[in-house]
Order: sequence, then structure tokens, then C-alpha cells
Amino acid sequence: MIVFILCFILFLVGLFGLLTSRNIIKIIIGLSFMEFSVYLFLVLIGYIEGGQAPIVVEGIDIQMIVDPLPQAMVLTAIVIGLATKAMLLSTAIRIYKKFRSFDIRKIRSLKG
Repeated sequence: MIVFILCFILFLVGLFGLLTSRNIIKIIIGLSFMEFSVYLFLVLIGYIEGGQAPIVVEGIDIQMIVDPLPQAMVLTAIVIGLATKAMLLSTAIRIYKKFRSFDIRKIRSLKG
């Protein structure tokens, strides 16, 4: 139970960084913390203490098999998250080249 609370605290740390920061890079880092906490939560849902690998053979208790579906979902989400972060960082670099700042307060007019 304590690890689920720690996942929630990690999510709140990311949310705090996302809402209070004015720097685009720090906002992306806060978003990454939130994303990592969701990954950890999904992996913990499928975890069973003392569980076996999901290979069914004779004589293994089916109740003690770890669910592989959350792990597969997390692997897919990591790939999608990596592509999203690459797009966000490339957009941040383009904004920096145009406005010479990562501060969102200084970037008022995003007209081409």
C-alpha cells in the first residue's frame, strides 16, 4: 500500500512542477515525473509478491501468476511517451531559437 502512496506523491511532485514552473524545460520534466509515476502504478497493479512468470505448466498455482498485460501496456506507453517528449523538446528548441528564452511569460506573441 505504501508504494501506491509513493506513486501518488511522485505524481503530485510532477503536477506541482508542471503548474508552478515558468520554464518550458522544467514543465517538460514535471510532465515526465507524472508519466513515470503512472508507469510505476501500472506495473505495481500487475505485481504479485512471490508470483511466477506467466508460463503455465503442470503443477503451478494459477493464482500466483503475475499479470503480463500491465507490463506490455507500460512498454507501449514508454515508446509513445518518448516520441511525445522528443516532439516537446524539439518545439522548445524552436521556441528558444525564435524568442531567445524558455520563460513562458516572455513569450507572448507566437505569430509566425
